[in-house]
Amino acid sequence: MPLEGLRERIFQQLNDRGCQGRIVPVQHIQDLQREIEEHHRQGLLAEEFYQERLTWFSFAPPDSLPEAKSLIVVAVPRPQTLVVFTWNGKTLPVILPPTYVGYEETNRQIRELLGEILGPEGYQVLRAALPLKLLAVRSGLGQYGRNNICYVPGMGSFHQLVAVYSDLPCPEDNWREAQMMESCQNCRACLHHCPSVAIPSDRFLLRAERCIVFHNEKPGHVSFPSWIEPSWHNCLVGCLYCQKVCPENKDFLSWVEGREEFSQEETALVLEGVARAQLPAATAKKLERLDLIDSLDALPRNLQVLMNQRTKQG
Repeated sequence: MPLEGLRERIFQQLNDRGCQGRIVPVQHIQDLQREIEEHHRQGLLAEEFYQERLTWFSFAPPDSLPEAKSLIVVAVPRPQTLVVFTWNGKTLPVILPPTYVGYEETNRQIRELLGEILGPEGYQVLRAALPLKLLAVRSGLGQYGRNNICYVPGMGSFHQLVAVYSDLPCPEDNWREAQMMESCQNCRACLHHCPSVAIPSDRFLLRAERCIVFHNEKPGHVSFPSWIEPSWHNCLVGCLYCQKVCPENKDFLSWVEGREEFSQEETALVLEGVARAQLPAATAKKLERLDLIDSLDALPRNLQVLMNQRTKQG
């Protein structure tokens, strides 16, 4: 199949599934690396955040695909998920933001789809470990919000980004400078509603070390900093403050799919931090469906603060 026809087939297959994608030359991985390193050199990234979140990237194609020629980045629309815990005869509904549930499965599905399209034409597809928001924005797939989250037309911020390497040639180059949405120019909703002041007024780059997400995704033995007010917590993991007040997300705020309920007994096991091997099979299965089974150590800390919040509210 001619190269242009193959590219069109990729985009059409993605669009048929409600997704969007872009293809850029693989050489731009060096641009991504330079931007991250420059921010670090300028002291714009807190060292703790940089070491924990930004050092795992690999800015080189995998050894098994040394002739990589392109990066394909895809945005997949994703909903919120509802989780209901029962405690002392009352129910506590909590939200998991988009991308937490089914993250690896979504990655697998997109790689499989691209492989089915490109494989018969003699091309390979392999996962890329790159800064996905930056890649998506520089490729033209999305734009930054003032909150530094990537927004994609028709999806807002309710999406998951997936990136792969391929040896598919990429003669066109639409790489561009990172852009903030025009609608953000005169809007400060996220800035004013972020309780931890992670979204600054004196610069564009997020103060990620102050983001609630950075702290409630840490291992369970790490306590929340004293400056984080208990009332600020709003999700079992992650945070939705800035996304919920963003006008670009108004059409997606009620999009909730999936629901898991935990009985009083199951909730007690979660709060006690019971190890995976000691959990009843049904309870473990629920946590696996929620992609929380590997976060068992953090759940007691995160769930307890939400329960304390509800108790104070009556």
